[in-house]
Amino acid sequence: MLHGKNGFMQLPVMPPVAPMLAKAVDSIPDGSMSYEPKWDGFRSIVFRDGDDIEIGSRNEKPMNRYFPELVAAFKAELPPRCVVDGEIVLVGASGDRLDFETLQQRIHPAASRVKLLSEQTPAKFVAFDLLALDDEDLTGRPFAERRALLEAALAEAKAPIHLTATTRNKETAEQWFHQFEGAGLDGLLAKPLDGTYQPDKRVMFKIKHQRTADCVVAGYRTHKSGDDRIGSLLLGLYDDGGRLASVGVVGSFSLQRRKELFEELQPLVTDFDEHPWAWAKQEEGSRTPRNAEGSRWSAGKDLSFTPLRPELVVEVAYDHMEGERFRHTAQFVRWRPDREPESCTYEQLEEPVKFDLDAVLNTGRGTMES
Repeated sequence: MLHGKNGFMQLPVMPPVAPMLAKAVDSIPDGSMSYEPKWDGFRSIVFRDGDDIEIGSRNEKPMNRYFPELVAAFKAELPPRCVVDGEIVLVGASGDRLDFETLQQRIHPAASRVKLLSEQTPAKFVAFDLLALDDEDLTGRPFAERRALLEAALAEAKAPIHLTATTRNKETAEQWFHQFEGAGLDGLLAKPLDGTYQPDKRVMFKIKHQRTADCVVAGYRTHKSGDDRIGSLLLGLYDDGGRLASVGVVGSFSLQRRKELFEELQPLVTDFDEHPWAWAKQEEGSRTPRNAEGSRWSAGKDLSFTPLRPELVVEVAYDHMEGERFRHTAQFVRWRPDREPESCTYEQLEEPVKFDLDAVLNTGRGTMES
């Protein structure tokens, strides 16, 4: 059996592997479950065969070049031959919560920039499943067994490699659901203890926070199916200084509704002269759809938009914030003709109680109820 000495791997589970997925549910499920935090980062299956490392991703493309500090850590801390499922995360400058926005900046085309960022904003890896160890494919074994083997395999591993916390107690899971959000985590996962590892199948359960906010509609983008249909509405909230900040989009409409919305919004179409997101009114560092148009994250995408007079208010559902913005695309709830746009401020948003991120990162080794 080759151990990667000749530049290629021979593992019982070979890359690429599509990660096992979770389906959204409204509440924490009962039953024979293992509950764990839902980390907010880049999902990754890591393959190690001796000195050969491959960091997989959701799209199954290797990410080694973006995280050289993790490649070195995997060689130092993982078993010599293994396949581990987990999440690449990054701790924000504050040191007390995850920062997905800064993590995104690690995906950069310039090697010099990648090297600099790997030193300035080093990433961590949180392990939560074991697909193979030595010559054994573990994907057909129950999760309870895989978790026990993972704990043993990483018993001596040191930062930046971490083992996620788990519990089989639903009350403890409920407590984590509310506490851990304060450290920037994204909810909970529930995994059947007898479940096998099924790539690309939604056999786990995810429970995420759901909140609503009243936002100003300040523009729209058209739909790929036609320029007479709304693709997404651009949402804004007023900050303490009276600036309308871009906080995200809502775009879950039927094709018929997209066409109706386009017609309904035409009377509000304006130019950029007096618009809060006008080129002339941009301030360096301000978040607007306009100054995001040239972003490398949107390469190949048309992010131009049609400005609207900021007079309409819409209630949307969201899970949590990432800095000034909604972390994910918001969901339409209802129009709010009874609300004044100026009343749509950040003050309405529920702030999770802060929680020590170190306490979450260092609870995977039996210090919490499991």
